[in-house]
Amino acid sequence: MVDKKLLCIDCNKGFVFTEAEQQFFEEKGYSEPIRCKDCRSKRKADKRTGGFKNS
Repeated sequence: MVDKKLLCIDCNKGFVFTEAEQQFFEEKGYSEPIRCKDCRSKRKADKRTGGFKNS
């Protein structure tokens, strides 16, 4: 595996999905991320505070 460059669906910024992250996601059965780390964190925080909106 090699690092992958992906594009966040929320902020449209590129981010790196490292080889280590790919291995972790694969072990856990997770699909490839579609959001950067910052947007994932913001989304989780919004869900916790009830501010999440389906869009």
